[in-house]
Amino acid sequence: MSEENNNTTPAAGASTIRRASSRAPRKPKKSQLPFALLVFAVMIVIGVLLSFRSSDLAMFWVFGGCFGFILQKSRFCFTASLRDPCITGSTSITRAVLIAFAISTIGFAAIKYNAFANGLPIPGQSYVQPISLATVVGGIMFGVGMVIAGGCASGTLMRVGEGFGMQMLSLLFFVVGSLWGAHDMGWWTVNFVANGPRVFLPDVFGWFGAVVIQLLIIALLYVAADKFERKKMGITDED
Repeated sequence: MSEENNNTTPAAGASTIRRASSRAPRKPKKSQLPFALLVFAVMIVIGVLLSFRSSDLAMFWVFGGCFGFILQKSRFCFTASLRDPCITGSTSITRAVLIAFAISTIGFAAIKYNAFANGLPIPGQSYVQPISLATVVGGIMFGVGMVIAGGCASGTLMRVGEGFGMQMLSLLFFVVGSLWGAHDMGWWTVNFVANGPRVFLPDVFGWFGAVVIQLLIIALLYVAADKFERKKMGITDED
């Protein structure tokens, strides 16, 4: 057996060398630093031009660029947070989204409560929409669509910046669907949405109770996501 292995090993090695040598050498990647500097310069010029028209527009431009950079480097995507547990079993992005929800819960609660305590209109109340069948159907349709398209709104915009053709097509129909939905929103509101219950947690549990309950739900989801990944990956507590 050892002689047979010794006889076949050189041949196999030679065959491997021939296959490796027959492959075309990889072309060295071109540096993208000049393109990055050019894009950065263009962004600065656009920001300056926007500042002449409105300081708010310039601020939105700067924050948008910074937010896109963070999204691209962190690969933060709501689609991945829901897709990855089902496909790969990983819940790292899912847990990151839950942490973001927890932080935003505290921040937005502070802003809203400050307005409420001072007798001012509570910001963002127009987004407290009635719960109806349209909410469920719309959520399912959007969830299926963003998984097929490979990105939610933020993920699509981020990947368009990276040059992905699929996301460019998704963005086009994202705009078309948004305009179509805005055009027909009045009809949907009258026939499906308006009659549903409108739930604002501080009205039910008080401001402190609403924050505690929401953070508790987020914490339970975080623990469940962590246990799900450990089970899928075969990781025990001892590991």
